[in-house]
Amino acid sequence: MAWVVLFVAGILEVVWAYSMKLSDGFSKLGPSAVTLGAMFLSFGLLAVAMKSLPLGTAYTVWTGIGAVGAFVVGIVVLGETVSAMRIFAAALIVSGLVLMKVSSPG
Repeated sequence: MAWVVLFVAGILEVVWAYSMKLSDGFSKLGPSAVTLGAMFLSFGLLAVAMKSLPLGTAYTVWTGIGAVGAFVVGIVVLGETVSAMRIFAAALIVSGLVLMKVSSPG
């Protein structure tokens, strides 16, 4: 169950990163509120997951989901640049996340 909670926390990290971009430096109320709410929930769920997962594993997976998710949202939703090197870098992050998962208890 901790892995599911951690995954949701990671998805919420993507939500807050995207809504922060939309907030235009916290100058738009709606996206700013979504950013802060998603941050609060993401951190809270990360804390719950850390009750049973090792710190290094939980934090690495959480930030990895956020990094790769923000990368994908940037490309798909915001039209950011796609290059072979950026895709390779994201693939390395994902492979690291998989290795953390299979090498961790829980």
